[in-house]
Amino acid sequence: MSSLKKSDKNALDFAAWSFNVTTSVGIIMVNKALMATHGFSFATTLTGLHFVTTTLMTIVFRWLGLSQPSHLPLADLIKFVIFSNLSIVGMNVSLMWNSVGFYQIAKLCMIPASCLLEVVFDHVHYSRDTKLSILVVLIGVAVCTVTDVSVNARGLIAAVIAVWSTALQQYYVHFLQRKYSLNSFNLLGHTAPAQAGSLLLVGPFVDFLLTGKRVDHFNFSSLALFFLTLSCFIAIGVNLSQFICIGRFSAVSFQVLGHMKTVLVLSLGFLFFGKEGLNLQVVLGMVLAVLGMIWYGNASAKPGGKERRSVLPVRSASLKGSSEEKGGAEK
Repeated sequence: MSSLKKSDKNALDFAAWSFNVTTSVGIIMVNKALMATHGFSFATTLTGLHFVTTTLMTIVFRWLGLSQPSHLPLADLIKFVIFSNLSIVGMNVSLMWNSVGFYQIAKLCMIPASCLLEVVFDHVHYSRDTKLSILVVLIGVAVCTVTDVSVNARGLIAAVIAVWSTALQQYYVHFLQRKYSLNSFNLLGHTAPAQAGSLLLVGPFVDFLLTGKRVDHFNFSSLALFFLTLSCFIAIGVNLSQFICIGRFSAVSFQVLGHMKTVLVLSLGFLFFGKEGLNLQVVLGMVLAVLGMIWYGNASAKPGGKERRSVLPVRSASLKGSSEEKGGAEK
């Protein structure tokens, strides 16, 4: 019976990762067509629209009875929204003010930042093999993505804000789900409306600062409107699957295994948008990154591979039955 339960859990884990990878890669390809081909360069406003459709999804789920009423203190909600919005704005500004190479290095720094948060706040211990596997992933992704690297003061500040706010946001997803016994639907029901409202409020101003263009002056073609709508619907899956994956695993695992999306995006980019930039270095980097991810999956699953030395108290033990959080062990 236990082996059956373990196989069921592994199947659910695989389904969660597949859901996240598929939707994340899909939205990147759709957004690339929307922004590069059709000229909709308003990334922050677009993210606000993503959370509008996600909010509508949570309302429908609550109406259907698939999401139960839950409580999230206002102070925690405000902190989460600040971390999340700083992450979104910080990444957009970092990409605008830094070279692509330094932007990619900043993204890689999110893994060490997430590890540090888990070590400091959750007293997580990583085995030597787990640490080495993370290093292999970082090297592999760096080899295939980092090219030109130039740094300036304002770009460095934007990158630091982006890295730490993203690490804190992803840590907080896991933290809030454990502390208040919230499943992914519950947490999204609390956070998505607040993020939608705040990003739609500040998004047009941020986008004007970054692009010099006003979103209300954009002329929509039928194809641009189609890709915008498609992006918003795929974003529902991206937001939901992120919360599911971080809730089932941890922010570090989400970051490490999430670089599979980087490899897939590069591969699909070469396939659909031309093979410019494809060389032996990129291929070797991809292979190294994938091998590192496989090693991390095996190393962190072994006894002692990744252990939480303390247990966070939850609000109510009777509410801990969420199917997304059963299994106990961190990955």
